[in-house]
Amino acid sequence: MKLSNLKLKSDYLSLDDIFYHEVKPAPLKNPHLISVNPDAADLINLDHQELYTDDFIHFVNGDGKVPHKPYAMCYAGHQFGFFVPRLGDGRAINLGETNGWHLQLKGAGLTRYSRDGDGRAVLRSSIREYLMSEAMHGLGIPTTRALAIIGSTHRVYRQEWESGAIVLRMSPTWIRFGSFEYFYHNKKHQELVQLADYTLKESFPHLVGDKDAYIKMFSEVVKSTAYMIAQWMGVGFNHGVMNTDNMSIAGLTIDYGPYAFLDEYDFDYICNHTDKGGRYSFGNQPQVGKWNLEMLMHTFSPLVNVDKMKKVLDDYGTIFNKIHIQILRDKIGLKVLHDKDTELPSTLFSFMQNQRIDYTYFFRTLSHYDGDRTALLAMSLMKKPLQEWLDIYDERLKLESQSTDERLKAMKKTNPKYILKNYMLQEAIDKAENGDFSGVENLMVLAKAPFEEHKKFDHYSKDTPLEHKNLKLSCSS
Repeated sequence: MKLSNLKLKSDYLSLDDIFYHEVKPAPLKNPHLISVNPDAADLINLDHQELYTDDFIHFVNGDGKVPHKPYAMCYAGHQFGFFVPRLGDGRAINLGETNGWHLQLKGAGLTRYSRDGDGRAVLRSSIREYLMSEAMHGLGIPTTRALAIIGSTHRVYRQEWESGAIVLRMSPTWIRFGSFEYFYHNKKHQELVQLADYTLKESFPHLVGDKDAYIKMFSEVVKSTAYMIAQWMGVGFNHGVMNTDNMSIAGLTIDYGPYAFLDEYDFDYICNHTDKGGRYSFGNQPQVGKWNLEMLMHTFSPLVNVDKMKKVLDDYGTIFNKIHIQILRDKIGLKVLHDKDTELPSTLFSFMQNQRIDYTYFFRTLSHYDGDRTALLAMSLMKKPLQEWLDIYDERLKLESQSTDERLKAMKKTNPKYILKNYMLQEAIDKAENGDFSGVENLMVLAKAPFEEHKKFDHYSKDTPLEHKNLKLSCSS
């Protein structure tokens, strides 16, 4: 399909005008293309050659022909545990939906909800979001997607003057927990019903017309949230800002800011230097997920019996643990069920924490383990604890019905060789700020196929260089 034939619709605009603010994008100065994602273009049936045209650059910049009324969405949210009564899309403008995907420009200028912000996004944060949304998809984790990123000569001030950029994001929905919080806390229950019914049609169409649709929708949100966070934990992902306005009603990973993948394993790792108390630390993410669901439960209380929702939410821990344990079993190559299988990863994580072992590198190396311990032992200064764990592991593997080759093949499909660590992203950002976008393209290759070997980029699969470990970033990242 040609860009000129792109048809967008916005059922969201059929809701009352309290739900949104119609606003035109404010184009950046002298826009230029940084990167495009043909895989995302396929989702909306857009011809690949269209991605490299001037018309497409103008489309992403918001100064081309916008085929529908652009708008920003209104929502509230709990930020670091404190309720903020109105937030909304402060620097994101929605263009409309096609083929089940809502297109959104992030960094396209001021909206009614910008508060003290400027409505812009800088190059470094835009590159991080563009790459990470595709990296999460490559890892098999539910996420928003990214179609393109453009840069410009437009100057944007953060701690210093930086280059402005726009990411064209895509999602099946942009409804957040905070969307429901806005209408609940403002006692606008009629609008709350409107939002719930809209959300059913958009994200849970199989429940439309069901007399128990609202409680079933809540139940599915609980399950999808538990599933998503369990997957985060499995790959060592720390979101960094799990505010309720950053939680998708569809269980998608959204709003990539000061995120990080673990370098060395640290259960208490904090990637966001704004998070002084560690509320959003790596290990606290499952508990925060439940807390956020409790906030969502309150917003559903005018629609659903609270006691019924409490029973649903009580199952969150069981759902999360079941998924998480299975992920960990897969990571260490266990197929046959055994009562003590939870002890193996628990003991391993304790050792990795004490010895500061690189999370991704260790599990990928374990995916080659055929009895030769040399590569694994080289990761630790203290050999004895790892030797003891491997002794237990070897005994446990004797209970498996699969062959060594079958086990290792399965583990390599579970344990990525590559994840986009912050130092790798910073290298790409540094190049991009000097007009060289090759780093972005190289990391996109790894993002799309993190389980493949990619011998050319083998150095990125190793332990993070000491000087680049455990970087902390700000929300503006």
